[in-house]
Amino acid sequence: MNNEFENQKLLIVDDDRVWLNQLSRAMSRRGLIVFEAQSVKEGLSILKKEKFDYGVIDLRLDDGDGLEIITELNRLNPKSKSIILTGFGNIANAVSAIKLGAVDYLSKPANIEDIISSLLVSKDEKAPPPDEPMSANRVRWEHIQRVYELCNKNVSETARRLKMHRRTLQRILSKRAPK
Repeated sequence: MNNEFENQKLLIVDDDRVWLNQLSRAMSRRGLIVFEAQSVKEGLSILKKEKFDYGVIDLRLDDGDGLEIITELNRLNPKSKSIILTGFGNIANAVSAIKLGAVDYLSKPANIEDIISSLLVSKDEKAPPPDEPMSANRVRWEHIQRVYELCNKNVSETARRLKMHRRTLQRILSKRAPK
């Protein structure tokens, strides 16, 4: 167990239930007290009741944008550290997140160890680059799996949204995850 996090509170806000559960379990195993929210409204409501040391916030949520939560988290606890996670990365959003107090901005799917590294870095330092970043094939596979899950495992709908042939998608889904 990681003693840096013992009895500290983490707020995770993400509208992807599968990712939220996975990240929450991983962070709890490292000693954090984890609170979960799936919307801006829910996240802001939790912030009114608790003081947090850390935040892992999705940028795009169904009812708004995670930058609102970053702003409120830093207003309530200027010593808190937060990062933005998003599947819709761009430079303008990254700059906005950092200006509002986020210590890092990571693209989904992010590695748990990269998230932890970003949270542990001091506010005036940059997080180190990942030791073993995911391969391009793995990132592609993860993205396809995520869209497949969001389409309720409907192959035809997933293929349409990914603009690929259904049979090609079926072949990809039948294989193991690349390294």
